[in-house]
Amino acid sequence: MTTDVARPAAAGDTLWHRLLAGHGMPVATVVVLILVLRYLGAIALNAPRVLDQWKMSGGSGTTSDLVAATWSMERPVLPTPGQIGAELYKTVIEEPVTSNRSLVYHAYVTASSTVVGFALGSLLGILLAVGIVHIRTLDRSLMPWIIASQTIPILAIAPMIIVVLGNFGFTGLVPKSIISMYLCFFPITIGMVKGLRSPDPLQLDLMRSYSAVRAQVLWMLRWPAAVPFLFASLKVAIAISLVGAIVGELPTGAQAGLGARLLTGSYYGQTVQIWAALVMAAILGASLVYLVALIERVVLGRMGMRR
Repeated sequence: MTTDVARPAAAGDTLWHRLLAGHGMPVATVVVLILVLRYLGAIALNAPRVLDQWKMSGGSGTTSDLVAATWSMERPVLPTPGQIGAELYKTVIEEPVTSNRSLVYHAYVTASSTVVGFALGSLLGILLAVGIVHIRTLDRSLMPWIIASQTIPILAIAPMIIVVLGNFGFTGLVPKSIISMYLCFFPITIGMVKGLRSPDPLQLDLMRSYSAVRAQVLWMLRWPAAVPFLFASLKVAIAISLVGAIVGELPTGAQAGLGARLLTGSYYGQTVQIWAALVMAAILGASLVYLVALIERVVLGRMGMRR
């Protein structure tokens, strides 16, 4: 009779298997691939300018000199991740958060418009969905217009919204929030309509057999069933709301906000500044989506629905 003695796994083996089994290794692989492609792209796009500068100055250099020059240009066509990281460190860490040069300050301005527009869009979307589900006339009349509203390019109507609201004395936060609301109410409306209609017909018949009125059916059956659909829509809407806030800053010539930072960089050819603002916008968007997902986990947990 033989007995098998389990061999304790080495710490290195355990860590390696965890990386392979989890999300760490795939994510790291994609990040490394993006960095490599980014540096190669910087060489390809920046090399013609470097060669032109060498030709005009009568200088020359080796291949390694060319590569180093493409990765250290002051105004590159495509900045390297290192240049973007240095710009982020300078504008996030070194600059005071109250400074006009701080990306934290600009992100705060954009986030303010995003959150206000997201709140307004959520309220509007939920109210429209409740009306569409309970009133057949609204379902037939409003839904086609709600869908058609999203076919209009936001860049076309954003200046009109800003001009109209400006004539009534609304400037700054309000126009940008309205633009964000216009973009983000759509997924919330569609998701909530789907969620409010998701209860089984047998459950609705049971509520009617108990003589439940519409309000009771809404709060006791339809609303709990719609909560998962709501949070799925909210995560999409908060990201779209950020896009709306940035777009709203572009035609106003705003002095603050990530959109204003993008405009300033484009005016003066500061591509590193543009990319740093884009990275900051991506970080802000991911943070807002994660915050909504965190709230979703808490709410669904309290409702007894683990996700």
